[in-house]
Amino acid sequence: MKEFTGVKVFTTTLARDREAMGEAVRRWLAEHPELEVVDKDVRQSSDRAFHCLSIVVYTRERPLPSPAPRGGGDPGTREGV
Repeated sequence: MKEFTGVKVFTTTLARDREAMGEAVRRWLAEHPELEVVDKDVRQSSDRAFHCLSIVVYTRERPLPSPAPRGGGDPGTREGV
């Protein structure tokens, strides 16, 4: 598994919530653009009465973009200004 710094768990036992879980994951990811998914895990467990579905999302912060170089052009021209 790749290195991660955060974990988000989505879980439910209700059928109507299981049907909407994918949208909940997509919405959460859209609300956190600073994070990138490095791995995920889907688990299901059951007993006589309940069926539980869990989606585990492993994340880390996206690397900050490198700043654009400033200056550095030929001093006799306007290049790099």
